[in-house]
Amino acid sequence: MKLKFHTSILWLILSLFGSIAGHAQQTTSPQFRVIAFYTAKNDQAHISFVHEANRWFPEMAAKYNFSYDSTNNWQNLNAAFLSKYQVVIFLDTRPEDPAQRAAFREYMEHGGGWIGFHFAAFALTPSAFPQNWDWYHNTFLGSGSYGSNTWRPTPAVLRVENRSHPVTQNLPDTFSTAPNEWYRWSNDLRKNPDISILLSVDSSSFPLGTGPKQHEIWHSGYYPVVWTNKKYKMLYVNMGHNDIDYEHHTNKELSFTFANEIQNRMILDALQWMGQKK
Repeated sequence: MKLKFHTSILWLILSLFGSIAGHAQQTTSPQFRVIAFYTAKNDQAHISFVHEANRWFPEMAAKYNFSYDSTNNWQNLNAAFLSKYQVVIFLDTRPEDPAQRAAFREYMEHGGGWIGFHFAAFALTPSAFPQNWDWYHNTFLGSGSYGSNTWRPTPAVLRVENRSHPVTQNLPDTFSTAPNEWYRWSNDLRKNPDISILLSVDSSSFPLGTGPKQHEIWHSGYYPVVWTNKKYKMLYVNMGHNDIDYEHHTNKELSFTFANEIQNRMILDALQWMGQKK
């Protein structure tokens, strides 16, 4: 009788521990899964950003309960692999293989999420990244080809253009960014009804850039830097070029993109928006 009582108590204790462990496992399951693709072979500033991103995103994943994986194997850009993830990130480049491009387009057209940073939108003919993917550059991004950029990398004051979007709801009306090389595009995004510009360069930023070449300094104009295509769950972010000491040939990192808390809040809000269950 005594043995039976002790056995019952032991069974009850084990059951309680099992229930607690199961509950803990359930509550710590990631809310959504993120996969980042990168190349990290050209331009030390882009390589620096990729390495920084692959440090920052895992920290945020642990803090905000999502999972983050990264790969430089673009062969993984296929339907079977992508089916495990709710959000895809292009950290520095784009796919070049037709099959990978087709898999990405299908993923996006079936509700997948995407964030592209800086060089992920670059296209210039002739160059190593020609404008040879019309759907991506003209339909999906809407930006067309690369036009020019500022130099050196400098902070900019950005202005919120669309307050109602989940990505911008927690941003101040204007804020100063981390240093960046800013891009201009061949297409005027304001004329594209599918594009919602979320952030643009505020006029208080001008002159933007320090040269030494005069065309690398912007004195006026309208420059979108963060936008979304209303037909997709996507976000393009022009940030993603750290400042590097090229002049003295040290390649020392002089700035970090994720050192800016307001920018970081925007990226985290974008991930939450994209990772939400339908």
